[in-house]
This record gives sequence, C-alpha cells and structure tokens, in this order.
Amino acid sequence: MRGRFITVEGTEGAGKSSNIDFIRRQLETRGIDVVLSREPGGTPLAEEIRALLLRPREESVCQDAELLLMFAARAQHIAALILPALERGSWVLCDRFTDATFAYQGGGRGVDVERIRTLETLVQGSLRPDCTFLLDLPVELGLERARKRSVPDRFEQEKQAFFERVRRSYLQRAMAEPERFAVINAGEDIEQVQHQLLPHLDRLQALRNG
Repeated sequence: MRGRFITVEGTEGAGKSSNIDFIRRQLETRGIDVVLSREPGGTPLAEEIRALLLRPREESVCQDAELLLMFAARAQHIAALILPALERGSWVLCDRFTDATFAYQGGGRGVDVERIRTLETLVQGSLRPDCTFLLDLPVELGLERARKRSVPDRFEQEKQAFFERVRRSYLQRAMAEPERFAVINAGEDIEQVQHQLLPHLDRLQALRNG
C-alpha cells in the first residue's frame, strides 16, 4: 500500500518544527512508519542547494535562479527520498513543499504562477501532497517569534510586506483546495495548536484504515 504524503506550511515563526514533531509522534503511535524531511533539502545534494539558497550574500539573486534552484533541490528530493518512501508504504512528513514556492516566489517575489506550475508539472508529474497543514498566524507575531530564534537567513531578512504577500498567497491556495488544506490557527499556545491538529490526524488514520 502506498504511503501518504503530508506537508506542513507556514510563514516565519509559525511553529512548524514543534508541530511537525507532534504530528510525527501522533502518527507513530498509530503504527505508521514516518519519514521526516524538509524543503529545500532532504538529501545531501538538496541540502547543499538549500545552503546556497538561504545564505545571505551581497550578490543579488535573480528570481529565475532562485526558482530553478528550488526545483532542482525538489527534483532530487522527490527522486531520492519521497517516492521511494511512499512506494514502500511509509508516510512522508515534509517541512514545506511546492506550496511554499507558490507563496514565497509567487506571492512574495511576484513570479508568474504559470511559470511555477510549469516547473511543478515537469519536476513532480502527478505527485501532490495528500494533506497540507497550513500553520497560519499574523505576520507581525510570526516575525517577532522568529527574531528570538536565530540569526535570520536570506529569506528571513525580507521586510514585513514580503511576508504579508506570502501569507496572503498561502491563504488563497488553502481556499482554492479546502479538501487538501487544513488551516490551523498558529497564533495560539502550542497546546491549543496541537489540539486543532488532532481531528485531522484522526481523519488521516481513518482514511488509512478504510
């Protein structure tokens, strides 16, 4: 039986790491073999591309270079990790996927979404997440949390208006695909956020058992 592909999305400071760990533990208690990964990254080569993308630099990175590097990392990630795991029946739980490209490069940078869709089809074929958790919260709150966490990478150095566009793009995608997206209010305390996640995890388990 093919595994399920679950992604977790959100703007900066949404609490993805903590909630991904919670989702993983909940799935494993249900007897599901879970493979954790992230984007960009997930394999040694894709992680090298991630380092190129995130490192602050004086040279301006053109939009096409950024977009193509994102999909280069994704192509390797899919071929070397995601598809093999799904084919052996494991569930892949991934920190970001192509929705992030539509949100950050499309919404944030203003890249034509048709260009992104073309690359999505080329690189992924029919592969799409079975379920996407969107951890949503006001941008100002998320940035405040992120500033306390670590030295900002190249994306985290963007201005608030950039992240407002990213958030708006994420919410538009969630509205367009309500059967795939579960929008979670990530502005609440971690216990309340995880309480919101549980019914969706129960639904995923029911689909597995069904």
